[in-house]
Amino acid sequence: MEISGKLIKIMPEVRGESARGPWVRSTFVIETDGEYPRTVAFNTFGEDRLAMVNSIPLNSPVIVSFTPESREYQDRWYTDLRCTRIQSYVPGQMPPQAAGYPWPAAAPAAAPMQPAMAPNPAAPQQPAPQQVAPAATQPFASPLKPEEDLPF
Repeated sequence: MEISGKLIKIMPEVRGESARGPWVRSTFVIETDGEYPRTVAFNTFGEDRLAMVNSIPLNSPVIVSFTPESREYQDRWYTDLRCTRIQSYVPGQMPPQAAGYPWPAAAPAAAPMQPAMAPNPAAPQQPAPQQVAPAATQPFASPLKPEEDLPF
């Protein structure tokens, strides 16, 4: 899934140690565009994703790719939005690579148009084909009176 908005806050990093080694996570917040903007918090996990977030200046427009995940704890549900990619973009323009899809950076150039062929004066001119008008059909006649023929 993806969402776009403006990066408004980056929370401090949290570091720790597990049986598999050291880890790092952080949270950042974006504000969506539109008539009713929403603030959405995303979690990042790992040095590589933190580097992506930290490379973008605050108040920059961004596109965030994420995966939602919910879990239950003591009969309550908690939802986590995990960021898989974040990148800057210019509003109104398609980013070069949005959410892992290889969008072309620029539209491919159109093939050059072939010149129109000039009529050959030596060739015999053929008359234009005649079009036959379709037979007039009688419109559907409703058995209802005009005031009863309402669209609802």
